[in-house]
Amino acid sequence: MSRARSAVPPSAPQKPLARLLRRMAPPSPTAGRVSAQALVYGIGTGSFFTANAVFFTKVVGLSAATVGLGLTIAGLVTVVVAVPLGRAADRVGPKVMWAAASLAEAVCYLAYPQARGFVAFLVVVITLGMINVGGSAGYGAYSLNLYTEEERIAALAYNRSALNAGFTIGAGLGGLALATGSDTAIRLLPVFVGGVMLLNAVMILRLPDTAKPVQEPTRAGGREQRKRGGALRNRPFFAVSVLGGVLSTNQVILSVVIPLWLVEETNAPHVLLAGLFATNTLMAVTMQTMTARGTHTLAGAIRAAYRSAVCFAASCVVVVFTHGSSAAWLTIALVWLAHIVLTGAELFQAAAGWGFTALLSDPARRGEYQGVTQVGQTIGTVWAPAVYTYLAMNWHTAGWLAIAAIVVLAAVATPPVARAAERSLGAAAEPSPAAAVASPS
Repeated sequence: MSRARSAVPPSAPQKPLARLLRRMAPPSPTAGRVSAQALVYGIGTGSFFTANAVFFTKVVGLSAATVGLGLTIAGLVTVVVAVPLGRAADRVGPKVMWAAASLAEAVCYLAYPQARGFVAFLVVVITLGMINVGGSAGYGAYSLNLYTEEERIAALAYNRSALNAGFTIGAGLGGLALATGSDTAIRLLPVFVGGVMLLNAVMILRLPDTAKPVQEPTRAGGREQRKRGGALRNRPFFAVSVLGGVLSTNQVILSVVIPLWLVEETNAPHVLLAGLFATNTLMAVTMQTMTARGTHTLAGAIRAAYRSAVCFAASCVVVVFTHGSSAAWLTIALVWLAHIVLTGAELFQAAAGWGFTALLSDPARRGEYQGVTQVGQTIGTVWAPAVYTYLAMNWHTAGWLAIAAIVVLAAVATPPVARAAERSLGAAAEPSPAAAVASPS
């Protein structure tokens, strides 16, 4: 009997672990390097995100209302500069723009402890907002240029998982700083973030270079082609970005509406919020790659948008049943289920967005298209906190169903608009009649 047992290969029990490790591995060595940078960046930003409200009020000396006003002004400025900064990323190179933005971001964080009063705070947050927009355009264009079509979506999903993991670690560090109750620890937090951003810039510069996609126009038709091919002139693409913003309002439900609903309209314990956010983070880290499969085609991206909307609407319906529930355990189970399904909406929406951006943007103007995407998504989301909160907290069941209807309508509108954007991009790539006549044959 003992010999029979010893004949079993010792590696057999390790097979499930081996499969898990393979799933956790990056799709390529290059994706692993970019994901390491994403992990570091997430640690930096996550650590300050946890404590920023306390920092602004206790160190900078502002009221909560003033902080909100400053951040709103900064958000409006970033909408205005998003497309110009995207064009700048195309001119200087996405990687250069991305690295420069990280260096500038480090300077901003290092300057935070010196900020006193509203004006200094406003200057810093506006500057940081513009830097983030430029850096996002650079990263977005760089990542689209870096990966092959076959590995692009899987690599982007892996990068996002690494970013979420870093954000979680950073949030824990920020929480430790707050737990000390020390003003010095809170004051030093942006200095720590500034150091992380300096390291982040070095990591970006050490990433592989990419060849910039070029679509050379003919001399006679060049001006006309540039005019027709600009990202802002691709109105269907802009509309896709706005609809994507509407679908991404799941973040508003996750971070604003459900917490308010749980506290004010249910009998669930408030500590449940910590479990909800932990569940969201765990799913974002472990399931993003799986939900992104198939979105490298337009049909696959559209399917992901539909799945996101279905999950979003289903979560709204589940939340309805928590209102008036007398059993606390049932309320907890329903809220948790709604949160899990809503996280699915988040993951599918992110995957659909990558597919649309990769397939519907001009390879020679990816930075500019990234800027347009940011503007469209801002328009698609900026109204949601006020509208969703009002609907849910005042209309209750009817309000949650109205929220679900908004998202379903956005998903239904997405396929024809996405196909129109595909046609628009193809038309812009064709030579103009003047160029066709002037070009030698």
